[in-house]
Amino acid sequence: MARRDGSPDFIEALARGLDVIRVFRPRQPVMSLTAVATAAGLARPTARRVLLTLEQLGYVRAAERGFELTPRVLELGMSYVLSRGLWEVARPHMERLVDQTHESTSIAQLDGSDIVYVARVAVPKIVALAVTIGTRFPAMQTSLGKVLLAAMPIAEAEHVLAEPSRSGITPRYLPTAEERADTLRQVRARGWALTDEELAAGIRSVAAPLRDGDGQVIASLNVNAHAAETPVDVLTGQYLPLLLQTASAISADWAALQSVPQVTVGRPATAGAPAAG
Repeated sequence: MARRDGSPDFIEALARGLDVIRVFRPRQPVMSLTAVATAAGLARPTARRVLLTLEQLGYVRAAERGFELTPRVLELGMSYVLSRGLWEVARPHMERLVDQTHESTSIAQLDGSDIVYVARVAVPKIVALAVTIGTRFPAMQTSLGKVLLAAMPIAEAEHVLAEPSRSGITPRYLPTAEERADTLRQVRARGWALTDEELAAGIRSVAAPLRDGDGQVIASLNVNAHAAETPVDVLTGQYLPLLLQTASAISADWAALQSVPQVTVGRPATAGAPAAG
């Protein structure tokens, strides 16, 4: 799996380390050395050195019958989320939405043909698939993913969906190219997306786009419900208007944050040097 590049600036060892981190799957938290080496496409001694290095750095730890990731890996993803400020902007709005609907809400962004959860305010419920920050699902079978894909031209969305999913999930519904195109056109026309047990039994949700100050879709926000508890007409009739209001409020706050001038403080002028005017 480790990639090679002709550029003298490409660091092969770093690529191998990231490849090893990525081979751990939600349903396979503990992996043997041999399994890691095979999945990462590395020689066993190389995989061992990478794992021991990651262990010293605190990202991996030895476990019964192999190795497992540690919570410190979340720092890698949270650094991205926090650096954008999206969580700080969205959190109070998401908490208010949960208070209004008594359902969980999440924000996701696109990574290849998958969505990746970057923020979440959850209501404890028994659901078919557990969701945490960093969880990834096939995009086309989720309302969050449909919103993100609908923001692209159809040809670009198809190119993205041609990439293999890295979620480890086999969705219940596998639409044809024509069905995908029709669905994304509908989402683009109405400005929101619905998914009803397409990913897994019992999972039903609606999602809306989050936009920056230029109107570009930067992420998507959903309300997730259990199909046995929440009918579609409640999801779209009662929760969807609240979701759209919340998405609009988050987008407005994000645009306002972007518009704040960024000031760079330089070094004080030395004695005798003219001050900048």
